[in-house]
Amino acid sequence: MAANPLHPCSTYLRSQDQTPNIMSTAQTLPPPVAWAQRKHLVFLTICLEDCHSPTINMEENKIYFKGTGGTEKKDYEYTYDLYKEIDPEKSRSFVRDRNIELILVKKEDGPFWPHLLKQKVKQHWLKVDFSRWKDEDDSDDEGEDQNQDLEEVMRQMGGLGGDSRPSLDDLEDEDSDDEDLPDLE
Repeated sequence: MAANPLHPCSTYLRSQDQTPNIMSTAQTLPPPVAWAQRKHLVFLTICLEDCHSPTINMEENKIYFKGTGGTEKKDYEYTYDLYKEIDPEKSRSFVRDRNIELILVKKEDGPFWPHLLKQKVKQHWLKVDFSRWKDEDDSDDEGEDQNQDLEEVMRQMGGLGGDSRPSLDDLEDEDSDDEDLPDLE
C-alpha cells in the first residue's frame, strides 16, 4: 500500500524505512506523533498501524501511551508531559487501523501553546500536523465556531456515528449507468 504524501504520518514512516535501527528490540520506543491545535482543542495523532489494544491514560498534565504495532510489531511506550493542563474527562481517543487519534480538550481556552510538551526540546518523533493546523490569528470564516461542540468535531472526524460521508445507498441513487442508452444500428 502506497503512503499518502499528505498524511501526517507518511513522512515519518518513510524516514523510518530508510534509517537503520539503532535501538535494541527489547527497548520500548516513543511512537511517531503528529499534533495540531485550536483555541480549545489539541489534536494528537499517534502514527502507529495495527495497534489494536493500546493503553492510553489521560491525566491533567500528561498522557501515557503503550502499545504494540507497526509492520514489525514493535513495542512503543511514552509519557507525554504536556505544556499545559487538559480536561481528561472531556478528552477522547479513537483507535483506528492506521493510527490512534486523541482529541484533548484544553482546561483553559486562550492562547495557543507554543509547543506540545512541557520541555522545549526537539523530538525526532514529534511533527506538526499541517493538515489540521490553524494559526491563532486565522479567521473563523471556514466554518469553525469558537464554541464548537466537541461532539461536532468528533463527528467531522468520523469518531461518532454521525459520519458525514455518503452511504452506499446514497451513491446507488446517483448511478449514471442507469440512464437509457440509444439502440445500436
